Amino acid sequence: MTPAQLITHCAQALQTSQVSFGQGTLQAEDEAAWLVLWKLGIPLDVDTDTLDDDVSDHDKEAVLQVLEQRIHQRTPLAYITREAWLQGVSFYVDERCLIPRSLIAEILAEGSIDAWLNPDASTALDLCTGGGSLAVLLALAYPQLQVEALDISASALEVAAINVQRYELQQRITLGLSDGLHNATGLFDLIVCNPPYVNAQSMDLLPAEFQAEPALALAGGVDGMDFVRHLLLKAPSYMKDDGILVLEIGHEFEHFVAAFPSLEVVGLSTSAGDTQVLLITKAALLS
Repeated sequence: MTPAQLITHCAQALQTSQVSFGQGTLQAEDEAAWLVLWKLGIPLDVDTDTLDDDVSDHDKEAVLQVLEQRIHQRTPLAYITREAWLQGVSFYVDERCLIPRSLIAEILAEGSIDAWLNPDASTALDLCTGGGSLAVLLALAYPQLQVEALDISASALEVAAINVQRYELQQRITLGLSDGLHNATGLFDLIVCNPPYVNAQSMDLLPAEFQAEPALALAGGVDGMDFVRHLLLKAPSYMKDDGILVLEIGHEFEHFVAAFPSLEVVGLSTSAGDTQVLLITKAALLS
C-alpha cells in the first residue's frame, strides 16, 4: 500500500465514522492526508502521486493507531500532531488552548484593515490571544507594531510563549495574564479580539472534537455576547482617537445586532462571509 492508497483508506474511515472537521481541515481527504503524511514524516506539501514506495507494515500500523485515536476518542488531529497551520504559518498547539482557526488571520494576511489603520500605527493588542497565533501573525504582517497579547488562561499563555519564541518575537510581543482588558497597558492603534462567543444552545450541541477544547475560550453565555458586552464598554479607554477594533463573532451576527442595534460596524470580507469579522472604530463605540 502506497501513502496515497493509505490516505484514501483513512479518508474513507473518517467519512464512515462521521467525525467532525473544522479544526484545521474541512473534509476527510485533507484530514487523512495530514494524518498519514505527519505520521510517516513526509512534508505536508508533497505531491502524494509521486510517492511510489509501499509503506512498511510497521509504519502502516502506526498510522492506523493514530486513525483509531482520531475516530474512537474524537481527539482533534491538531492535538495529536501538536501542530496547527494558519495562513501558511505553523503553530505549536495542545489541549491548553484553542486550535488556531480565527478568520482574523485572513484579514491580516490580505491587509483588509489597512485603509482604516493609521499609517503610523505602533501599538496593537491581541485580546484573548490563546496560543498566540494572532499575535504572531500581527507581528509578522505589521513589522512596525509592538504587540501586547493578553489572555485569562495562564495555561494558554504557556503555549503562546512557545509560539512567540519559535518566531523569535520576544522583543515585539509581550504576553500578559488579564481578565478582559483589566491588565492592558497604554493606548492602542489596533485591537484584535477573537473572544468566547458561542451561545449556550450551540455550546450544548458542539461535536466531541470541539468539546475537547477549553470551554473557557468558547462559551459566550446565553446569547454569546457576555464577553463582547464588557469589551465594547471598556475598549474606548484603551484605544487611540483613530484606533480600530477588529472583532470576530462567528455565526453570532444576529445576536450581536440584537445586543448592539445602533452600533455602526463594518463587515470585513472573509472566506466565511462578511458578517463574521467586524471592524469598529473608537468613534462608533463612543457614539
